[in-house]
Amino acid sequence: MDNLTNYIKSHFEDSINTKKAILENVTLIELIKEVAIKVTDAYKNGNKTILAGNGGSAADAQHIAGEFVSRFYFDRPGIPSIAITTDTSILTAIGNDYGYDKLFSRQVEAQGVKGDIFIGISTSGNSANVIEALKVCKEKGILSVGLTGESGGKMAEFCDYCIKVPSKSTPRIQESHIVIGHIICAIVEESIFGKGF
Repeated sequence: MDNLTNYIKSHFEDSINTKKAILENVTLIELIKEVAIKVTDAYKNGNKTILAGNGGSAADAQHIAGEFVSRFYFDRPGIPSIAITTDTSILTAIGNDYGYDKLFSRQVEAQGVKGDIFIGISTSGNSANVIEALKVCKEKGILSVGLTGESGGKMAEFCDYCIKVPSKSTPRIQESHIVIGHIICAIVEESIFGKGF
């Protein structure tokens, strides 16, 4: 087998091993379950999810919000979810007037209400703008969920729930974040519009 083939296979193996590590971690599986129940309850109470992240994590935030608002496994009414990574006028206004660190906190301050759920995504757990948003969540009574890598970074101390993917590799962490996001979407959709569990 040539080097390039081995290189490709090693990426798949690393990705599988990261997901196996999650699968075998009972505490982590229970945490994902608990977060999914909290998100479901928030929706049943008429609230919404707000998601944020930088770079690939911004794409994940938009991806997950899209699954809620549009559909996941089956047709049903849209579920309210906002990715606060998308509005260039708001992002550039806040960045220009207050600085990049306030990019998400100002939006949570403006858009979030008590009972909403904020999902902050950061592979390092140290994204300053996500941490600032988590601080606003505490002030406003917004439940906060962090999706991070294995250390949790600084975010761990500010999140109500911190789901730490057991890896130090950014690609492996991001791949697992989207799987976790998909699982939460599926549980919410089935709990509210399907047969339930």
